[in-house]
Amino acid sequence: MKVINLHTRTIHQQKVKVAELFRTLSSKNDRMLATDKWSPMLLDNGLNEGSKGGHGPIKYTVQDYNPDNYIQFQFTEPKGFNGFHQFEITELGTDVTEIKHSIVMNTTGLATLKWTLVIRWLHDAYIEDAFDKVENHFANDKKNSKWTMWVKFLRRILKPKK
Repeated sequence: MKVINLHTRTIHQQKVKVAELFRTLSSKNDRMLATDKWSPMLLDNGLNEGSKGGHGPIKYTVQDYNPDNYIQFQFTEPKGFNGFHQFEITELGTDVTEIKHSIVMNTTGLATLKWTLVIRWLHDAYIEDAFDKVENHFANDKKNSKWTMWVKFLRRILKPKK
C-alpha cells in the first residue's frame, strides 16, 4: 500500500530559532519531540548520516541531514515499511517558519495492517504532540493536541507491563 502521511505547522518565529530546537533532536535535551509522553528518539551516533536507531518499535537510519533544513530517515523496521520519514523546516517569512514531517513509503504484508490499524494513529498523535512542543517553546498560548479515543485505547493496551 502506498503511504504518504504529511503534518505541517506554522511557527511564528525565525527559522534560525526553530533550527536551534531541530538540532536537539534525539539528544538528552530533545526540545523537538514530546518525550514526556512518548518514547524518545535514540540514535547510536547522534544526528549524523548513517546513525542507526529509532523510537519504540520503529527503527531507521539517518539517510541525509542538513542541520538548518531537514533530516531524512530510512526505515529498517518494522518489516514491510519500505521508504522514509523526514522533518523539514522552511522559512515562510521573516518571523514565520513551517515545520513539516512526512512519511513516504510502501507497506507490504502484515505491515499494511499494522500501519492502518495501529501505527498510523499513534504516529499522528506523536507528531502533533511534537509540533505542540515546538510551538509552545515560542508561544504564550500553549497548544495541547487532544488524542482520539482510539489513540487512548491503543496506548492503554500496548503499554509495557512493569
